Amino acid sequence: MSFSISFFLIAVALGIGLCYKLPAVLNAGRNPLARQVAGLLLAACAVFFFAAPSTIATVNDITGVSNFSGPWVYSLLTGFSASCLLLIAKWRGGTPDSLRRTTWWVYGSYGTLIAVLWMCFVLSDHGVERVRDLDTYYATTPWMREMIVLYLLGHTVAVLITCALLWTWESRVRGTGWLHAGVVLLSIGYVLNFGYDATKLTAVVGRWTGTDLDHLSTDVAPPVAGLSGILVALGFIVPHAGERMSQRLTARREYWALRPLAHLLHPVPAAAAPVTLGRFAPLHLRLTHRKTFVRDALRQLQPHLNFQRRDHLCEFYSGRGKPTKDAQALADAMIIVAAVAQMENTSGSASGQEQRPALDSLSELAAISRALRDLPRAQPAPRNEPTTEESVTP
Repeated sequence: MSFSISFFLIAVALGIGLCYKLPAVLNAGRNPLARQVAGLLLAACAVFFFAAPSTIATVNDITGVSNFSGPWVYSLLTGFSASCLLLIAKWRGGTPDSLRRTTWWVYGSYGTLIAVLWMCFVLSDHGVERVRDLDTYYATTPWMREMIVLYLLGHTVAVLITCALLWTWESRVRGTGWLHAGVVLLSIGYVLNFGYDATKLTAVVGRWTGTDLDHLSTDVAPPVAGLSGILVALGFIVPHAGERMSQRLTARREYWALRPLAHLLHPVPAAAAPVTLGRFAPLHLRLTHRKTFVRDALRQLQPHLNFQRRDHLCEFYSGRGKPTKDAQALADAMIIVAAVAQMENTSGSASGQEQRPALDSLSELAAISRALRDLPRAQPAPRNEPTTEESVTP
């Protein structure tokens, strides 16, 4: 039972990954890749669950057929190999005709292989139940021998083709962040898969030559397969999970970066009734609400914004060594502070140009908000309005 626990733990880990992907599958509509990733994770869970020695014994008892779990687990592993191969091919992309041909080739060849595995099992003599060492125990038994070799060769071919696809794909996705990390994890996982096949085949060939290498099949191959399964699952999960985490961190940083600007614009009268969000509202909803509030407030504040002074301030800070973007953000922050003060100290009427620049000419909102924190440390700007003939001096 203790040996089975490791299989169950891997199945649980893969199940957690499946649960993580499930919302994406439900929200993906007709996205076939999301469904296939979920199906692949489900197949991986099934492989490790049914490959556990305790499960093997239970399935044999329920069916009443000695070693029924053998072709059953082999079929699951073969189907998992085909699913991985097909998903990698579709993930890499291609023309619809080439993907259609690949799909039919994979389904046809591996479907036929599974049927042949069961045919070999039916024709064989498999009366002695073997829970852990079926591969080596029956390595010299007619028809069982063919079944074992066929499933190992089918798995090896799928691994080699997938490794080749990943090898050519890896160079094309360098620098893509999470996608590249997923491809690297998949590559390592499939190299380990090849190690699993090599140890199994070595043990089987050892039986043919009279050499006892059973420990490779019973003690070395299972942990290699477990680590490989986890890495392959992570390879499919990490790109989506990493991208989602990065987007969430970016949204959180932007949300907190906008806080000073939102606080400054709080006194500006709203154009419409404000919407109140709860403390536990989703982050993307709170960010959208804050950005909408800031834009609406700036639109209300536009008659008080002195864009001509903004240009002079930008030149002033640029002349003092500030980078252009930082100078623009500081200048925008200063005219917004002045506009809020003017609005609060007057009846609301604004003087100045009739044609004012669009608010799109302002810097990014987050940059302006960060500049508000730097205003106390910024070099004092000129207090008097310079004319076009005057230079901007402190």
